[in-house]
Amino acid sequence: MSNTVITIGREYGSGGRLIGKQLAQALGYSFLDKELITLAAQKSGMSAQLFADIDENATNSLLYSLASGAYMMGSRMAPGSDMPMTDKLFILQSNIIREEAEKGPCVVVGRCGDYVMEGRESVYNIFIQAPFEDRVKRAVAEYGLEEKGAADAVRRTDKKRANYYNYYSNRKWGRSSNYHLCVDSSKLGIDGTVQLLTQFIHLALAHGKHE
Repeated sequence: MSNTVITIGREYGSGGRLIGKQLAQALGYSFLDKELITLAAQKSGMSAQLFADIDENATNSLLYSLASGAYMMGSRMAPGSDMPMTDKLFILQSNIIREEAEKGPCVVVGRCGDYVMEGRESVYNIFIQAPFEDRVKRAVAEYGLEEKGAADAVRRTDKKRANYYNYYSNRKWGRSSNYHLCVDSSKLGIDGTVQLLTQFIHLALAHGKHE
């Protein structure tokens, strides 16, 4: 039987990363988010900072192309490769997600996790959302954004995530049919949402055993 994998898509400011982390802790699963950047850097010999800069981006801008030339000096990845850096990172992270899923149950945040795990048994895809005003407030209070530009930052980040997901998965980011459960985190708060998702996973796993 396949190890259970929970993938989490999230709107910026919805608390999706924190919810995913606490869900992983509650279930005793490994947690994959920014950790994927470090693992991808280790596997490729590339700079973790470069990967952090282009993480969850769908296009390879001229700035990233120029920067990559310096980052790749002495690395194991050929600077002359025609593949955009964003594509390299997506492939690396996708392979790491699959490898980690073979090692044990895990929670994966972002990175088109539901698409990467498509066709695998015991995968549960979740999308975390919240009203725009609530997400802006969280971005200011929890993420340290300046109040003046917070609304624009939330919109830009959502757009970036949507472009990334739509580009690599050929699906529409946030569409309910892509997920097993969509949750408004503002209704129950972080802790309440974690409790809800924990119960959902327990019930889903129990239901699967009796099918």
